[in-house]
Amino acid sequence: MRETREPADIGGRDDLDVVLRRFYTAAFADPLIGPFFTEVAGTDLEVHLPRITDFWERALFRTVEYARDPFAPHAVLHAARPLAAAHFGRWVQLWQATVDGLHRGPVADRAKAMGERIAVAMLKRLGGPGAEAAAATGGTGGFVPSAALTLRMPT
Repeated sequence: MRETREPADIGGRDDLDVVLRRFYTAAFADPLIGPFFTEVAGTDLEVHLPRITDFWERALFRTVEYARDPFAPHAVLHAARPLAAAHFGRWVQLWQATVDGLHRGPVADRAKAMGERIAVAMLKRLGGPGAEAAAATGGTGGFVPSAALTLRMPT
């Protein structure tokens, strides 16, 4: 009988690198949000990854400095092609499914909660379609529950 182990919690930068690489691979390929990365922003994953890993390492562990403005690139994207609640909802969906597929524990839970809070805050600040509903209800403005999607891959 094969024994399965419960996934470990996110332990640091190396784990974040795996999570973020898997997440962005899925996000770039996603038909709803992928074009924002590939066509609008022309994101180079190898350039973006160290920056976003710094962001998440700072957010979750406070072990690195992060002096960039995380809102600015989203404002540029929004000006080029409006970001709506459905876009942020899909981002949250993919983020939570990716984290769930790799890790379990308090840091993983915090990463998922922070991702959703950041997405809602970005949507409200950008004032994109669905932002009014999110602001009025204190909710997520049309976000789809992460249970609707899984990105589990064999380890």
